[in-house]
Parts: sequence; C-alpha cells; structure tokens
Amino acid sequence: MAETVTINRAPVLTLWGAVVAEWLGFDHDAALTLGKCLAGLNAQSKGRMLGIYGPPKQHEGGGPPKKVGLGEDFWIDLCGRGLPCQQTDDGLRAVVKDKPIDPTAVEKYLSGKFGDDLGCVRDAMADLASALEPKALADRAYELYEQFRPAIPSGRKGWGAKGDLDLDLIRSLSGLT
Repeated sequence: MAETVTINRAPVLTLWGAVVAEWLGFDHDAALTLGKCLAGLNAQSKGRMLGIYGPPKQHEGGGPPKKVGLGEDFWIDLCGRGLPCQQTDDGLRAVVKDKPIDPTAVEKYLSGKFGDDLGCVRDAMADLASALEPKALADRAYELYEQFRPAIPSGRKGWGAKGDLDLDLIRSLSGLT
C-alpha cells in the first residue's frame, strides 16, 4: 500500500469532494459529479487569480454574471462552494454549463490519475470523513483538504504541478478531529 502518492491537486480535490458528499448522504454517482464540479470551479477560480483565465463574462448592465442560467435547477454547498445541480432521470447531478456531469467519466478520470493507489487513497479519505459528524464534516471539509493537499510551488509555477499526497497525514487527521 502506498503511503505517498505523487499527484496533481485537482484529482485529490475531486476525490475528497466525492468522499465528503457521500458521507453527507449523497449517492455514489451524485457524489462523483459534485466532487468533479467542486474541483473544476476551484481550478477556474485559481486560474483567474493567476491570470491564466480571463475574468468571467459580464452580463447586461455590467457587474459579474448572476449564478443562474448554468443549466442548474438548484445549488448544493460542498466544501464551502456552491455547486450548480439538476435532477436528472438518473438522479442528482452537478452540471457544467448546461450539461450534467457523467459519473462514469469522473470514475475513469480518478482511476487514470490515481491508478492502483485509488483504493487506498479513497479509504484514507473515507476514514477521515467518517471521524466527523456530518455537520462538522460539512463545516470543516475544505479546511481539512487544505491540511493534506499536496504541496506545490506557489503562483503560476504550481499550475498543474504534482506534489506528494501523504496518506499517513490524512489518517492522522482523523485522530485529531
């Protein structure tokens, strides 16, 4: 079993978001889409902050666009971020633009990024999530992620960079919660 996994932050946040969502009561497929949406919105925000992406498009009347019209029926808060969602024939799904995220594609993405380490990383994260009551987990999920996420260089040098995800650190946090 790996104790350290060298990986980019995006799949780590995707997986952590999915694990947290499951512990908060969402089914596995919905949780996967919530995790992917969370990581995507975080990457978009960071990319704007670093100047990699331009500012959001302005809507009529100036100012930032409203958080509507993204194909969402409602919003769900996960790790301190509002995520656009809709109810589909297959269940709840987070959306990107006006398209529900495909949970099978998210599982494939995670498998590709973590490889053989996916199971042990997921288990360590699940142990951490289960150490907290749901309300405490909802309140502290992003703070916990900040404690265990891989360290990368700051600024543009860190964009897309890989760092070490320490599974012992994740496990140790479950004893401190």
